[in-house]
Amino acid sequence: MVRDEAEELIALVEAGAIADAHREAGEAGIAPPGNGEPYGIGWRDGARAVGDGLLRVADRALDRAIGPAASGSAEGGPRGRHPVGKVDVERAKVAVMPLYLAFSDISDLDPEVSDEVLTAALGTMSVVGRVAYAGLLEHFTESHGERLSRLYARYGPRSRIAVHGRYSLLHSPASIAVLERLTGAPAALRAEWEDAELPPAWLEGLASAWQASEVPPG
Repeated sequence: MVRDEAEELIALVEAGAIADAHREAGEAGIAPPGNGEPYGIGWRDGARAVGDGLLRVADRALDRAIGPAASGSAEGGPRGRHPVGKVDVERAKVAVMPLYLAFSDISDLDPEVSDEVLTAALGTMSVVGRVAYAGLLEHFTESHGERLSRLYARYGPRSRIAVHGRYSLLHSPASIAVLERLTGAPAALRAEWEDAELPPAWLEGLASAWQASEVPPG
């Protein structure tokens, strides 16, 4: 049993590393300027071929770990429904905590809230996507650093807004994951949110605060 668990963990780590490489290959899909259109087309086709190959390798790693029905692509939906597990949630908690602390402080919001919210956020992703989610979250916070700083300053624990209310999620590290999913997969997040029977006001409050933080105050 211990050997099976170790092999599963190794396969998941392997799949996550491959999924990160796929994301980086996608970011490298823009050809260097000044080489002409045929060169650019060849560059993009090559990057796409590499990315597709990496996803096939990641799928095979997940087939070994959790079965073929649960495998999927890093960007698309899973080929088969696989429930979010405790390991998925714990991995996401480890990923979001340092990112959250870069913009905010820990408040006294019930920690169980983070688990429930992260489960809903992770439910929007394929298994490969969950394994590679830490890298995606880092990329999200790097890309939206100034906006996130404004958001947590106005509505988070450092603000005068109370911990309870429509902005409650900004007192939870899980808010980083929700914001990323609101940006990357809003429809899927709302569907998972409804299935989990989480308070609609939390999600709508976070969405409105995120929208309001897009432009610095005049």
